[in-house]
Order: sequence, then structure tokens, then C-alpha cells
Amino acid sequence: MTTWITVCDTCKRDDWDAEKDQITDGEKLADAIEAAAAASDGAEVKTRRVACLMGCAHSCNIAIQAPGKLAYTLGKFDASAEAAEGIVDYAKMHAASETGQVPFREWPKAIKGHFITRHPPLPDAE
Repeated sequence: MTTWITVCDTCKRDDWDAEKDQITDGEKLADAIEAAAAASDGAEVKTRRVACLMGCAHSCNIAIQAPGKLAYTLGKFDASAEAAEGIVDYAKMHAASETGQVPFREWPKAIKGHFITRHPPLPDAE
């Protein structure tokens, strides 16, 4: 089953300067995540960009989601290759997990301390 990495491409860190920065921090992080995902050997992870995840106090933000699994919002990332690789590695572990839960000891170092929320999967029926 595919796990999606949803990246807020409008995120701006506190030190972002519209006068000197041509693209947002979120766009930089999205570029890095897309590159890391493309270089990854797993087709079980896909990426998409959205205009806002409404987590401005925690930028840069991403969400890890798959149908029927726990979903996570992570934030406070630098737009770095290291962060992107950790996010993609975690998403691959999420995809491999039946429930979406990944044991803490297996988390990549780059994502530790970045979890904001966890959402249970939606019920199958009302």
C-alpha cells in the first residue's frame, strides 16, 4: 500500500525573508523530499505538495498518510537533504507497517523530535 508524504510548500521559517529568498522553505524541503523519494528504491512512497497544512508555528511541515493506517504530522524541519532522507526513510517504514506505527528505536535520527500530531485511521463504516 502506498504511503503519501504531503509537503506544505508555503511554509516559511521564522528567518525567511521575502526580499532575499526567491522560494519558500517549504518549496526547498519539497524539492529535497522529491529528490530523496526519486532516489529511493521503494515505489511504496509517493509525494505531493499542498498550499498549506496550517502548522505555521511548526514550519516546515509534512504529513505521512496511507489509507487504513495511523497518520502523522511532523514539523520544525530545516530544508535539508538529511531531513528529506529521514522523512522518506520513515515513510518507507510506515508503508511496510500494517498499522502505520513504527517502533521508536527504528525511527531515523532526522525525524526524532519532529512529531506534532498522530491521527487514527478513519473508520471503514459509519
